[in-house]
Amino acid sequence: MIHKTAVVEAGAELGRDVAVGAFAFIQAGARIGDGAIIDPHASVLKGVTIGPRSRVHGGAVVGDLPQDLGFTGGDSYVVVGADCMIREGVTIHRGTKPGTTTEVGDGCFLMSNSHCAHNVKLGKNVIVGSNSLLAGYVEVGDRAFISGNCVVHQFVRIGRLAMVGGASGISKDLPPFCTTKPMTVNQVLGLNVVGMRRAGLTPPERSAVKEAFRLFYRSGLNVSQALAQMKPLFPLGPAAEFCAFVEASKRGIVAWCGQDEEAAE
Repeated sequence: MIHKTAVVEAGAELGRDVAVGAFAFIQAGARIGDGAIIDPHASVLKGVTIGPRSRVHGGAVVGDLPQDLGFTGGDSYVVVGADCMIREGVTIHRGTKPGTTTEVGDGCFLMSNSHCAHNVKLGKNVIVGSNSLLAGYVEVGDRAFISGNCVVHQFVRIGRLAMVGGASGISKDLPPFCTTKPMTVNQVLGLNVVGMRRAGLTPPERSAVKEAFRLFYRSGLNVSQALAQMKPLFPLGPAAEFCAFVEASKRGIVAWCGQDEEAAE
């Protein structure tokens, strides 16, 4: 299962039924899970763990040094979960401080030439579109969708089931279940209603999220006033998750774009 031209250094750990293609490189200290595929010309460097059944396509580099002027060396890591797809040209950099980790959750799909910088944390089943760039310490919730050619500023949080519109920029936190307007900066368009349905949110849960969205974005209240009204109304469930995300924000929350919310549903 290892092509004769591949380089697998002594000290690399390969599980059962791993396939390594032509001219691939696996450095000492890398760990490849059972059934994983490392395609031709892919590189998996030290400190990287690739989960079972994941695939790293040609030209991808997983575990290179962080692009951070504050990086001073030391051991840091990348952990890629099970059943992930890392397509051509993807780059995933390891943590910038010793002992820290860049994390890609189970079932993630990173499309061609996308980038996860140092200390990024992706939840489960996240999709990152082609050529999208996630800066250092970005956190993305489960089943979020980042469309192609997006840029996400360092330390930004993107909530669960959120959707970032194509070619848009995000420098503030995007709450769960929300969508951004394509080709804009920090503009919320509406709710990811289709995504919520597919994720199994019940009609009452979706209605509660919609009301939380209305209170926060369309009632004319400021953040403190909106939270004061929302928190007693939504003590549990996805709407409470929306409130908690907003309350925990340190960078501020992306703004309402001013268009009719129904357009995004």
